[in-house]
Amino acid sequence: MEERSLVAHWRAGKGKEEARRLRHQGLIPAVVYGQREETIPVTLNPQELSKVLREGSGERTLINLTIEGLQDGPITKTVILKEKQIDPLKRTLLHADLYTIAMDEEINVNIPVRIVGKAAGVTVQGGILEQVLREIEVKCLPADIPSSIDVDVSSLEIGDSIHVAEITLEKAKILADPGQTIVTVVPPKEEVVAVVEEVAEEAEAEAAEGKEAAEEEKGEEDKG
Repeated sequence: MEERSLVAHWRAGKGKEEARRLRHQGLIPAVVYGQREETIPVTLNPQELSKVLREGSGERTLINLTIEGLQDGPITKTVILKEKQIDPLKRTLLHADLYTIAMDEEINVNIPVRIVGKAAGVTVQGGILEQVLREIEVKCLPADIPSSIDVDVSSLEIGDSIHVAEITLEKAKILADPGQTIVTVVPPKEEVVAVVEEVAEEAEAEAAEGKEAAEEEKGEEDKG
């Protein structure tokens, strides 16, 4: 997977007031951390980070991060976006957690599922394709992170499903539950409603027959 470059600056300030000051300047606070490394507080340009993610593989993008402003001079680390905080109204970045990775150590990462093809159960039978699972967690080396997991639904008919157990990846181990459904084709809503109505009508008819039989039986008893 291709790496994207980004520059961050070490920051000394902390807290809400510092975060507001940075955002007023068009920057956001962020942290860089790893399993065996000290956390480094930094500032980032959110537009540059968004561009890197957009041009790369989204949150799975490997970022070649240069941290400037340190006492011993700038350092460069390979990181991946671990978490982000988004403004609920403006939908802009407020904070980012960047996780340091080693290219020779496997990491866990969620990979998006991409549906390929058109299901026969939809195009021919008029069914509805329902995607149940949007991401699948895998474990692999950073360089082997797939951009997506393609699932071909062309052969699916109404009632058919594809499960995690049916997916194979050459350079990654799937961690998700093998029994999880990824995608399925269900009957059209009209058909489902018709079946429900038919069952309801049958139940009403049976109830009416039972009531009529009970009344006839009672009438016979009264005559007796």
